[in-house]
Amino acid sequence: MSKGSPGPTPGFLVWRLANKWRVAVDRAVAPLGLTHAQYSLVASLHGMRRTGERPSQRQLADHTGMEALYVSKLARSLESAGLIERTRDPRDPRAVRLALTAQGAAVARQAVDVVQDLLQQLLEPLGGLDAARTRAFTEELTTLLDVPLVPTAPRPGGTTPPTAAEPTTDPHTQGETP
Repeated sequence: MSKGSPGPTPGFLVWRLANKWRVAVDRAVAPLGLTHAQYSLVASLHGMRRTGERPSQRQLADHTGMEALYVSKLARSLESAGLIERTRDPRDPRAVRLALTAQGAAVARQAVDVVQDLLQQLLEPLGGLDAARTRAFTEELTTLLDVPLVPTAPRPGGTTPPTAAEPTTDPHTQGETP
């Protein structure tokens, strides 16, 4: 029998919000020929371009929090679509530099506008983009993103009972695990 829990865990809520945001952005940028992941790259390149940066794929991976291999795959598809240019770095032949094409810059501007509207909708309950609650929320998210997460090894045999500090429920749901 499930004793239930007082409510969803923070991990479950973060997962739900991340999925809600990904789906909303996917739907919003689809008419521009982008996925949410592709949007993350072109929007980042758009912002970096405004500050004079032309990042390598590795730098863009670090900036977005995506795996370098995934960024490489996305960059190739965006290059095929004519939205970005990939060029070898003359100082480091292993590195590939990325830049928006003129078409890519135009698509990025449109996509950023669409996603900014979504962001305003999401943050409206907190008072909007410039509200004190939104700034506090952003600081809390930044704090959590700065925490390194290192998985622990599974217990040998998996037979050790949980300690009082360990939950007996699935960390993402309200019910007991089977």
